[in-house]
Amino acid sequence: MSEEILINVTPRETRVAHVENGMLQEVFIERAKRRGLVGNVYKGRIQRVMPGMQAAFVEVGLERTAFLHASDILRGSLENELGDSAANTPANLAIEQLVREGQEVIVQVVKDPIGSKGARLSTHLSIPSRYLVLLPNTKMTGVSARIEDELERARLKTIMADVASTSTHGFIVRTNAEGAGEEALRADVAYLEKLWISFTGSLQTSKVGARIYEDLPLFLRVLRDMRKSHIEKVRIDSRETLERAEKFTEQFVPELANCIEHYPGERPIFDLYGVEDEIQRALGKNAQLKSGGHLVIQQTEAMVTVDVNTGGFLGTRNLEETVYKTNLEAAQAIARQLRLRNLGGIIIIDFIDMHDVEHRRQVLRTLEKALAKDNAKTTVYEMSPLGLVEMTRKRTTESLERQLCDPCSACGGRGTVKSVETMVYEVFREITRSVRQFEAESLLVVAATDVVNRIIDDESAALAELELFIGKTIRFKAEEQYPPEQYDVVLL
Repeated sequence: MSEEILINVTPRETRVAHVENGMLQEVFIERAKRRGLVGNVYKGRIQRVMPGMQAAFVEVGLERTAFLHASDILRGSLENELGDSAANTPANLAIEQLVREGQEVIVQVVKDPIGSKGARLSTHLSIPSRYLVLLPNTKMTGVSARIEDELERARLKTIMADVASTSTHGFIVRTNAEGAGEEALRADVAYLEKLWISFTGSLQTSKVGARIYEDLPLFLRVLRDMRKSHIEKVRIDSRETLERAEKFTEQFVPELANCIEHYPGERPIFDLYGVEDEIQRALGKNAQLKSGGHLVIQQTEAMVTVDVNTGGFLGTRNLEETVYKTNLEAAQAIARQLRLRNLGGIIIIDFIDMHDVEHRRQVLRTLEKALAKDNAKTTVYEMSPLGLVEMTRKRTTESLERQLCDPCSACGGRGTVKSVETMVYEVFREITRSVRQFEAESLLVVAATDVVNRIIDDESAALAELELFIGKTIRFKAEEQYPPEQYDVVLL
């Protein structure tokens, strides 16, 4: 399995594509005006405590107040106020016992603002490095669950017990640390300790709303966090970004130093492997399967739904076998589409009905195996009697569609617009309403071309009756720039 990272840089936007065996798996986008906030640490002030929600709204200098739930408040931080040890601090304290309005707090963004919701915060701070995550105010040391080899887990725990013995903080060993030596882990501990000293120094002089810590820019985060074992090349189309990446990898990720190269080609870098075309396809609701079937993927405020269809796939044996093969292919495609489209939250998958219990089990196993490559945490539940699979995928940023698209100006994001016939009768009602409210000698209706044509051609009899009823002359003007649902009734 070969992997490549393509990095496209323009003055106001950075895009990173993760390509595996020539196929786009993930795409990350960061814009200068809308940099992701996850990982940033702010000095905030409790603006409002909401006992009914067991949460508080916090002013951190962002466009909208951020959200802090009681479960995301570190109980150990109450030690000074309660005169109790962190271990004895009750875990079920109400939000009004944890924070008060006007109180200053140090918080970290754990979820970007999504839709109309503000950022989600936590007082459980965590600062990542190449191999470790620093957990201040705790002595816990753990190993990522993605490192499954028990011998490797035991080795890492033994090393960390030694290198972190003098530290006052806790650490989590990241997946990237698999196979790392003691020197590398010790260097990471020293780096994080220095970073924390600098961090605490900034606290003393910072005002409410100040950003105390900011994570690395996108292209450096990808180099730091990506699993390195299979990466063959990292291609960057900006020489300035290339130099920064080379300096970073020499210091922190030396195994990638020889993989980084400049892309000088005349073709845009995202034309390689059809990345640009894949992004465009990912903005549509349909995803084609090689067999001829397809997925219908729809994102709503509450959840994401995925419907599997056989389409033109007829199979060669019988219906059950056709359905089984389609569902197997769909399970792998769904895992890729979730990563590519960055879909998260509650996800409902409607596989085609299968009667064979073993077929159901194999489809579920295929889905779980395909999701194992996903860096985001996923949980898959058993298939229901209706053939539905419920799953969750951790969501920290907006989906690809919501990053790149705005709601349709014609339909307001509904995905449909009122029919021409509906708009004709709506215009007639508005004319009647306007005449009853205001004095006018005549009226001018400005509407979309299709609406005006329908009124003049097909509804001419109804128009004549309406003019007779209101006793006024009605003129019409077709406006090509008007969307289907827009119109104006002007009193003359």
